[in-house]
Amino acid sequence: MRTGFPDFRLGSVLATSFTGTLSERHGDTVERIPVPQRLVDWLAVNGLDVDSCTTAQLDLARELREAIHAAATAAATQDALPASAVQVINDRSAQGRAAAILTPEGERRWRLGSASGVEDALGVIAADAISVISGERDGKLALCASPTCRAAFFDTSRSRTRRWCDMNTCGNREKKARFNANQRKNPGSAE
Repeated sequence: MRTGFPDFRLGSVLATSFTGTLSERHGDTVERIPVPQRLVDWLAVNGLDVDSCTTAQLDLARELREAIHAAATAAATQDALPASAVQVINDRSAQGRAAAILTPEGERRWRLGSASGVEDALGVIAADAISVISGERDGKLALCASPTCRAAFFDTSRSRTRRWCDMNTCGNREKKARFNANQRKNPGSAE
């Protein structure tokens, strides 16, 4: 179903996937949750179904997204975590009401109650960010090597040397640019 909005860039880590709702931060910025309904859609795709979202709740979500991005970027570059970002993440985590449940496949999922709203879903995202940024989970925070993207991502590869937030977008684009540059330097070479 095409909605006229950019597709979501989904990852396996909720918190860094959420920061990916704003991409190309150092280029032509792409906002993937420009209206409240798109946040509802993104939350649903990630198993955090809510009935509705107000403009004020969308603003809270964007504030959390930027706080997670700032804290994850600082952690990836081994800088001090920005106090304001830590405060926003902690506030959202404390305000959310959700229960961790175990699936039959042995995975942890979050269950929101029937009366849950956006704030509860943001609490789950904030809690995930805390577990990633604190080093509680096995992996390493890194920044995308694309100079226009620089998204924070959680590298769980065996060697912890992943360079791109998403190989299908940033990695592909960078490899294609490198290939084209080599073709221009060596027009007679064939592969």
